[in-house]
Amino acid sequence: MTSKNRGGLSRRHLLGGAAAATALLATPSIVRAQPKVLKVGVALPRSGYLAAAGQACYRGAEIAPKVLADYGYAVELMHVDTESNVDIARNQAERVIAEGAQCIVGAFQSGATLAIAQVCEQRQVPLCINVAAAPQITEQGYKYLVRNFQTGGQLAANGLRLIKDVMAATNVEFKNAVFTYANDTFGTSQAKAIDKHFPAANLPFKIEESIAYDPRAQDLSVEVTKIRAINPDLVMVVTRASDAIKLIRDMVRQRFEPKAIISPGSPGLYDEEFYQALGPLADYSVINVPWVNPKAKMTEAVAAAFKPAFPKRRFAVEGFNVGFTFEAMLIAADGFKRAGTADGPELMKAIRATDLAEHVMIGGPIQFDDTGQNNNIGSAVLQNRDRTPTVVLPESAATMKPVLPMPPWKGRT
Repeated sequence: MTSKNRGGLSRRHLLGGAAAATALLATPSIVRAQPKVLKVGVALPRSGYLAAAGQACYRGAEIAPKVLADYGYAVELMHVDTESNVDIARNQAERVIAEGAQCIVGAFQSGATLAIAQVCEQRQVPLCINVAAAPQITEQGYKYLVRNFQTGGQLAANGLRLIKDVMAATNVEFKNAVFTYANDTFGTSQAKAIDKHFPAANLPFKIEESIAYDPRAQDLSVEVTKIRAINPDLVMVVTRASDAIKLIRDMVRQRFEPKAIISPGSPGLYDEEFYQALGPLADYSVINVPWVNPKAKMTEAVAAAFKPAFPKRRFAVEGFNVGFTFEAMLIAADGFKRAGTADGPELMKAIRATDLAEHVMIGGPIQFDDTGQNNNIGSAVLQNRDRTPTVVLPESAATMKPVLPMPPWKGRT
């Protein structure tokens, strides 16, 4: 038998060699089957009542593939419009997953985000949330989502805390305040958060009165008359652009000049519509919100890509929506690169293990707790200067120093 084996192959060796050859042939095909590009469904309200914000988020997604490619990531976008409608958001998520989306980024609107989260959980497709503040999103035990955005409570708590920092930086004291807010869903939810977190903020002033208003009203003269009668040093506001414009115009008409107007966690005062309508009267208002770090290298890369792609838009104004949407894309792409696969469970495991020190928004590294929440996101103090939202605190990210009390309305140029 020994001599026979020297001259040829036994049946056992022949079968073993065939199996090995089959394995060698199979291995390259498995490697080739792994996708090299992550297909991301970008679900945003590009029409409907949230269209302005949704379109800004869309611009953040559009520039992401080019910027991410320079960092060694590869993504392909599959855009869908949620139309600012929860039911449509759910249907669109179903459709884009059926068409091949391996991850979803979205959805700005909390209700739409919750609807998409249910679909992603069922289909085992990761959801990377760009903007959505409802606390319950990360309180219901979903395993196939992460949120790189503050909850409503965090927005309010951080916004209030920064008022103390503004006072210290400007040596301006507020003895009393009035809080005014839109009586829509967003405004009332933020008002509840302010009420809840104000005592813990230990601010050295009292809120004399909270005044709700209808954002659809033709003007806010009645509300400003009430505020003027109280004559607070500080007016805290939760607004959107259209009602913020009416509020400032009625303050100017009634010659009411508080030491400061501060939003502890809402848009409106930094929207392009606000600047275009009010010109220099828009300056010196303060907004305490999460924001892009203007000194970060990745922010510079995003801004450089934004300018030629959208020459009629200002990255300096759209930093909030653009920045958070870009970061959601970054999280998805980084998870895909580390996982080496678009398989839902494996991809989600990698995304949950994210640890990104380099990113664009102010705050610590992007990391997620057991619920999928990133608690390292910071808030900044923005002040409108030359009709541009400008970081004035924290000092590590600031490009100007805060100026308070506000200069008089009269004489602004």
